Amino acid sequence: MQYETVIGLEIHAQMKTATKIFCACATTFGSPPNSNTCPICLGLPGVLPVLNLKVVDSAIMLALATNAEINPVSQFARKNYFYPDLPKGYQTSQYEQPIVGKGWIDIECGEGKKKIGITRIHMEEDAGKLVHDDLEPISHVDLNRAGTPLLEIVSDPDLRSPEEAVTYLKKIHAILRYLDICDGNMQEGSFRCDANISLRPLGQSEFGTRAEVKNMNSFRHVQGALEFEVRRQRDILLDGGKVVQETRLWNLQSGCTESMRGKEDAHDYRYFPCPDLVPVVISAQWIEEIRQMLPELPDPRKQRFIEQYGLPEHDAGLLTGDRALADYYEAAVAVGGAAKKISNWIMTELLRAVNVEDLATCKLTPEKLAELVLLIEDGAISGKIGKEVFAEMLATGAGAKEIIQRHNLGQLSDSKELEEMVQQILAVHPAQVAEYQAGKMKILGFFVGKLMQRTRGKANPNLVNDLFISFLNK
Repeated sequence: MQYETVIGLEIHAQMKTATKIFCACATTFGSPPNSNTCPICLGLPGVLPVLNLKVVDSAIMLALATNAEINPVSQFARKNYFYPDLPKGYQTSQYEQPIVGKGWIDIECGEGKKKIGITRIHMEEDAGKLVHDDLEPISHVDLNRAGTPLLEIVSDPDLRSPEEAVTYLKKIHAILRYLDICDGNMQEGSFRCDANISLRPLGQSEFGTRAEVKNMNSFRHVQGALEFEVRRQRDILLDGGKVVQETRLWNLQSGCTESMRGKEDAHDYRYFPCPDLVPVVISAQWIEEIRQMLPELPDPRKQRFIEQYGLPEHDAGLLTGDRALADYYEAAVAVGGAAKKISNWIMTELLRAVNVEDLATCKLTPEKLAELVLLIEDGAISGKIGKEVFAEMLATGAGAKEIIQRHNLGQLSDSKELEEMVQQILAVHPAQVAEYQAGKMKILGFFVGKLMQRTRGKANPNLVNDLFISFLNK
């Protein structure tokens, strides 16, 4: 029997705010344990939370970017469960009345564009963190993260493969970074997801029993965990067994998911409206003010790159996949140089050496990259020498002209000097000359390569090519 995979993602995005969602404690990552805490996020008796309005602004912004409905009235609820890192014994979240309802985004998949529905987006606070001791069988509680503002983005079960799930995840990640409301750092936990996955016989409309997979902190891990689950659940079904509804953890070392606990349903959490927080009322004017703040988003920016800069769809898609990368590209193009050539240098040389998240601190600024590309276009240096200059620019932050002058790397374009070298090379390779004159035109590359070796790549390649052809055809 053939089975269809059904996946829905629950994405938790930490908002890029200076303070927590209900108190004035800092959200700084890496602070000493329990240093960013106060009576409110410690859950002490008699305290009252106050909503951080920047979190509401972020939720409205994300709703507008995902074609979603914004509910004029939303309500916080208490999600009750007991765990050592949850000091209040409940998590303040939203349940029956979330701030954002139905929405959707388009993703690119094998068959073209596919619309993926969004069930809801709601505001909530994060829990603390358990730090397990490597030497003793004990765990420590760090409540710095307790009360950190989150938006939970719940997709419809529209994803049909691990590849589609990762594509959707990357698209939401890009939108959040474009909006500048989440830094998207998966390693630090500010962007993470849980995946609900089930299989059903092909053609069946009813969903199968799902498993929830947690503990995936990279796109690669998400894909690996979901691929394992597809295999695991298919094997169970083919053997005549039944998939158990449960929560499973991804074990990176073993490359397997492992059972953690039975999957809870909503009634297990005994949700009820939070008595300490009033309903959130959002006016049309508030929404319109946020709409005016929206930046250009990935899809329209990609289309503009294609039309304005004449880039192929692949180049435009890669460059606009991250706001920092797209900004870097446009800053370089603004200085000058062919848009496609700058694109090539970024996609090959720059991204091979620098992670996108490190562009802000990269010593090679967009302006300096544009300077290098212009020097190559003008014939001041060859493309090969350009790569050497690029490496030094990246390491030192020096300008291209400075490096070229320091190492005497300027392109050799003296016709008389090059003619002498051409004649010398032809004189010592008569066999290859005969092959060329017999019709083996590809041997021209052999001669050009010899001259480039002699000049350490400094010779003007177009001039060298013309000179060899001229002498060989005499």
